[in-house]
Amino acid sequence: MYGIRRQPFLRVALAGLIVVILFSIYAPLAWLAISSVSTRAELLSKPPHWIPRKPTLEHYANILTTRPDAPDTARVFRRALLNSFIVSSSVTMISLLAGIPAAYAFARINFKGRRGAMLSILGTRMLPAISIVIPLYMIAARLGVVDTRTVLVVLYLTFTLPFVIWIMASFFQTIPLELEDAARIDGCTRLGTLWRVILPISGPGLASTIIFAFLLAWDEFFFALIFTSTEAAKTVPLAIAEFTGRYTVDYGAMTTGGVLAAIPPILIALLFQRYIVSGLTAGAVK
Repeated sequence: MYGIRRQPFLRVALAGLIVVILFSIYAPLAWLAISSVSTRAELLSKPPHWIPRKPTLEHYANILTTRPDAPDTARVFRRALLNSFIVSSSVTMISLLAGIPAAYAFARINFKGRRGAMLSILGTRMLPAISIVIPLYMIAARLGVVDTRTVLVVLYLTFTLPFVIWIMASFFQTIPLELEDAARIDGCTRLGTLWRVILPISGPGLASTIIFAFLLAWDEFFFALIFTSTEAAKTVPLAIAEFTGRYTVDYGAMTTGGVLAAIPPILIALLFQRYIVSGLTAGAVK
């Protein structure tokens, strides 16, 4: 760092690199937002209008309101937003309730086959979904749960639960054992130690795990494509894909759907952002 301060050329090059990286990240998001308030004529114009001359909120009104003249895809997308939020929230909550105790057991309890079990959990993330989709569909069809939110929750747990266990187990291993020993001396059970001592100081790992587990369920496309066919359980990724017709593409509605689909993950990240900082010091002193 001292060498960079002494050499103006390196400072300028580093600043330029940062600008390029930030532009590559935020330019697509800015164009997504601009396209959502542009008319179809402006989106197809050559050269493109980087700033819409006649901005409109018609696409948002079609999706967020019950206008009688709104296209059917807008109504389906509105229902898909609700389905995705319910499924993703349920998957995240169940993954945490089941995954945190399992991760703590893997991190702190020595038992035969622990390493093999952890590797087998990691191995489930390496299994291609397409290789097991046929037997899974046959089971779901026999149980009568195809095209329901329930089957999506169960299927999404197959990849979110191993993720939660692996990430939280790695994080629990970084916490000093002395804190748990002190709690055990004071009479806490293992579950009491997990609840009263470990979780309060696991804010950074817990918040990150919640965000990524929610995103994994929110963005999933393959299982939703195979196991849903109507708006009863259709999710946001499928609804956005349906804006592409056989002969035309509704670019305005598609970009508007992309903006609306990005809002819940952003809110989740902002909601748990403060826990990432406060979790570093909370609980240990108490």
